Parts: sequence; C-alpha cells; structure tokens
Amino acid sequence: AASPVLGNPLNYNRSVPLTYEQFRFAFANAVDEDEAHELYETYAVPASGVPLFQAATANLNPWTEAQVDTENPERGPLLIISGEKDNTAPVAISNASYKQQEKNPAVTEIHELPNRGHSLVIDHGWREVAETALAFIAQQLKIG
Repeated sequence: AASPVLGNPLNYNRSVPLTYEQFRFAFANAVDEDEAHELYETYAVPASGVPLFQAATANLNPWTEAQVDTENPERGPLLIISGEKDNTAPVAISNASYKQQEKNPAVTEIHELPNRGHSLVIDHGWREVAETALAFIAQQLKIG
C-alpha cells in the first residue's frame, strides 16, 4: 500500500499525491465505490514521504524517529484497533505490535473489526471504532 511513495527514493523529501486507485487500495478498499470516491474527495491530500521512509527503515536505523520504547513503564493503557481488510496496516502488523507491547506491564489489548479497512475512523462505520475505544476507556477507569 505504501509502494506509490516508497517505490521512488526521491519521494523522501516530496509531497506525494495518491491517485484514486491508489487511495482505494490503501484506504477505502472495504467500502463501496460511492463512499470510496467521497472519502477520496474529502481526505486525499499530498503528504510527505518522510514518515513512510522512516517506518520502512525503522529496523535498520536505531536512531529513527519511528522507534517505540515498548518497555516504558510510564506508558498508559493501549488499545490497538485493526481492520480485518486493512491493506495499509494489515492485521499481521497489528498483531506484531500487540506482541511487542504485551510485554509492557501496562494494559494492552487488541481488537480486530471484521470487514473494515484503513478508513475505519473516517468511513460510515466510525461509530463502531469510537464505541470500542470508549468501552476500553470505561473499563480502564473502573480498574484505575
């Protein structure tokens, strides 16, 4: 899903626009065509290639800004919400992040939403994400 940006090293310092087809694959693959066009018109803007290059090389660069301290004892509760059909951050990536974070003493949970893509927080089903997050927060308030 990141190949339109990462496919050209010169994109590191550029703002890179996505075509509708690229946006559809990366973000709006789990919604119908009409909603995908609406999301593209509303949210697709050229963005810096820097964060994608940093994330892609994070395992090779120990000083990257993308580095995460998974053992930070000060970290609060963490909820990872993933979409079953997400092409940009596939479930395998979310599960790998969860496995890294579950070693932390703070609460760590993962929740996979069926039939959802990367647009899960901006598409018609955003309320399901909000309700999942609010339920997690409510549970943490009961514990704390």
